[in-house]
Amino acid sequence: MLKKIIALLALGLIFTSCVSRKKIAYFQNISEINNSEAQNYEPRLKTDDLLLILVSAPDPEAAMPFNLPAVGVLGTAGSLDAAQTQPRYQTYLIDNTGYIQFPIIGPIQLGGLTRTEAVNKLDTEIKKYINDPIINLRIVNYKVSVVGEVNRPGSFTIQTERITLPEALSMAGDMTIYGNRQNVLIVREIDGVKTYNFVDMTRADFINSPFYYLTQNDLVYVEPNKVRMNSSAVGPNITVGISALSLIITIISIATR
Repeated sequence: MLKKIIALLALGLIFTSCVSRKKIAYFQNISEINNSEAQNYEPRLKTDDLLLILVSAPDPEAAMPFNLPAVGVLGTAGSLDAAQTQPRYQTYLIDNTGYIQFPIIGPIQLGGLTRTEAVNKLDTEIKKYINDPIINLRIVNYKVSVVGEVNRPGSFTIQTERITLPEALSMAGDMTIYGNRQNVLIVREIDGVKTYNFVDMTRADFINSPFYYLTQNDLVYVEPNKVRMNSSAVGPNITVGISALSLIITIISIATR
């Protein structure tokens, strides 16, 4: 009888320890998604973006007035000695009306444009003064934040200006086993208005949604699942103990009938 009880107990623990794949696995219906070309994604410039804009031309002297002067950064010794000072390019801040103040040209609206559109607009304006300008534009404060049920929450600076939701979660160490993969919140600001959107990452459909690629300053929040929320009320050890005790009593009752 004791062996039968132990066998039933072990079998019960195996079944209760199993977690539904539907709640854990990503991209579960990926086979149903038709192969498609990668989205031609480009972020739009927003208020408070810091832009590094460098203008060059076949005639370097002609392009100089269109660049902000580099500033010296003190060396570790705290000296202004040239050998210990490194130049740093100044950046342009997009104000709350979407404009930057550009040398020679003056105020120019770049907010709301993609990087390509902004470069084309600057190119059109600068060509009024010099021939064949070359414009390099980058967002230097492009970052996303990931919080909640992830292993390494935090804010992450993105060098490429292009990042997907799975990549951001990977940078944060992926979701913990207690993360709700079916209800990931993305807080995004569009034209000064914050939007709140939920993504089900267990379904592969989201790779074609507007939230597969993140934009600068997006906030990703992974909410806890029911197991985490229930355990927070009484403590995870007590919850496990109660569940195990209930299982043992049920198995013994069935075995001794």
